[in-house]
Amino acid sequence: MSSVTVDHVANPSGHEDHHHAHATPSGWRRWLFATNHKDIGTMYLIFSFVMLLEGGVLALLLRTELFQPGLQFFRPELFNQFTTMHGLIMIFGAIMPAFVGFANWMIPLQIGASDMAFARMNNFSFWLLPVGAILFTASFFVPGGAPAGGWTMYAPLSLQMGPGMDFTIFAVHILGASSIMGAINIVVTVLNMRAPGMTLMKMPLFCWTWLITAYLLIAVMPVLAAAVTMLLTDRHFGTHFFNAAGGGDPVLYQHIFWFFGHPEVYIMILPAFGIVSAIVPAFSRKPLFGYASMVYATAAIAILSFLVWAHHMFTTGMPVTGQLYFMYATMLISIPTGVKIFNWVATMWRGSLSFETPMLFAIGFIFVFTIGGFTGLILAVAPIDIAVHDTYYVVAHFHYVLVAGSLFALFGGAYYWLPKWTGRMYNERLGKIHFWSTMISFNVTFFPMHFLGLAGMPRRYVDYAGQFTDFHQIATIGAFWFGLSQLLLIYIVIQAARGKGEAASAKPWEGAEGLEWTVPSPAPHHTFEIPPVVK
Repeated sequence: MSSVTVDHVANPSGHEDHHHAHATPSGWRRWLFATNHKDIGTMYLIFSFVMLLEGGVLALLLRTELFQPGLQFFRPELFNQFTTMHGLIMIFGAIMPAFVGFANWMIPLQIGASDMAFARMNNFSFWLLPVGAILFTASFFVPGGAPAGGWTMYAPLSLQMGPGMDFTIFAVHILGASSIMGAINIVVTVLNMRAPGMTLMKMPLFCWTWLITAYLLIAVMPVLAAAVTMLLTDRHFGTHFFNAAGGGDPVLYQHIFWFFGHPEVYIMILPAFGIVSAIVPAFSRKPLFGYASMVYATAAIAILSFLVWAHHMFTTGMPVTGQLYFMYATMLISIPTGVKIFNWVATMWRGSLSFETPMLFAIGFIFVFTIGGFTGLILAVAPIDIAVHDTYYVVAHFHYVLVAGSLFALFGGAYYWLPKWTGRMYNERLGKIHFWSTMISFNVTFFPMHFLGLAGMPRRYVDYAGQFTDFHQIATIGAFWFGLSQLLLIYIVIQAARGKGEAASAKPWEGAEGLEWTVPSPAPHHTFEIPPVVK
C-alpha cells in the first residue's frame, strides 16, 4: 500500500468536542440497542467465541469417543449428530461471525468513516445470530435429536431426519439473512464512506478482502437458502426435488449446495488474508510487497471460486470431461493463492522483523495454511480424490485451511488490534505461550489424520479397525491440548479488557500503518466525525 499520510485537520477524530452532544449509552441499552460499529463488533466477537467453545466441546466429545476402537460413550446416531452440529456451529456460528466482528470494528476505522452505513440494520443483523444459535442448540433436545447427515445436509439423509433438521434449516436461513445484511452494509460503507483522498487502491488490504468477501456472500447465501428451502418442501410439502423415488435427483442437491459451499470456503479465508496482510508489513517494518497484485489476486480467487464447485463431487459418477474441467479449474485457483504467499514472504524478506504474538500467528498461518493448500492441490487430482474421498485425509486438509487458516488469522488479528480495542497492552509472554501451545497441539491433532486417511480410515465413523488406534489416540490428546490452550486466550483478553496491563499508545506497533493508528487507544466511542484527509 502506498504509505498513507493523514492531514491532521483540527481534531481528526472529532471526539473531544462532540462528547457533550453524544452521551455514550450505558448499561444493557448500550448493547441491546447498539448502533455503534465498535459495540456491535465487540458483540460479534464475543458471540463467535462462545460458539467456538460450543463447537469445540462437540469436537472433544467426538475425539473422546474415537480414543479407542469400539463404542465407548455415544451411540452412533448421537455421534453423527455431534459431527453434523460441530461443522455447522463452527462455520456459521464461530468463523463467519468472528470475521464480521473484525469488519465492524476495523473497516470504519481503516477508511476514516464515522460508522457503518446502516447502523440499525447492523444491530438487527447481529441479533439474528443468537436466534440461529439457539435453534442449532435446541435441535439436540427435540424428538430424534439434532440432524445427523453431516454439515452438508445431503439428501436423501436430510429428508429422513426428525424435527431437529427443520430447526437447522431455519437456523441456516436466519444466519444467512444476517450474513447478507452484514455484507450489504460492508459494501455500501466501503464504496461510499471513505475519507477524502482514500481511493480504493489506497485502502488497507483488510478492507479490500472484505469488500470482495461481501460480494461473495451476497451472491451465494441465496443459493444456500434455495437448497435448504427445497429440502424443507421435500420434507413437508410433497415436492420431490431430491427424492429419487419421486423422480428427483439427490446429486442435484450436491450441485446446488457446493455452488454455495465452495465460495463459502473463500468467504472464510479471504478476510484472514486481509488480517495477515496488515500484520506482516507492520512487524517487518516495510510496506506490503505487491499491493496491487494482492488486490487482483483476491478478486481472481473470488471469481474462480464459482467455477470449481464439483471438485467436491468426483465420486458421484460425473463424466471424465467434467472431472478434467473441475480438476484443472481447481489447480488454477492455487495460482492467485500462491501469489499471496510469495508476497507475504517477500514483505518479510530483508525487513526489520520482530516476533510479537500477532506476527507469530501470521507466520504460523502462512506456514500451516500452505500445507493445507498443498493437500488441497493433491485432492484436486481426480484419481487421487476418488481414492481418499470421505477419508480422514479430507478432514486433515480442511482443518489445516480452516483452523490453521481462519482461526490463526483471527487470533493474530485479535492480538494485533486488542490494544486499539481495550486501550491496554496484553501480556506478551502469555500471548507467546498461547501461540506455541496452539501451534504444536494443532499439528499433533491434525497431522496424523493425513496418515489415517491414506490408510483408508473413513470420516464420520464412530468405530474403526484396530490398526488406526495409535493415530486416533495421538489426535485425541492433541485435540484436548488444543482446546485447553484457548482458555489462555480468554484469560489474556479479559485481563486487557479489565484494564490490566500497561496503557497502549495510539500506535503501539512501531511499523503499523493506517488511519486506525491515528486515533487514541482505546478508540473513542465516536471517531472521525470530522473526516481525516488522506494524502
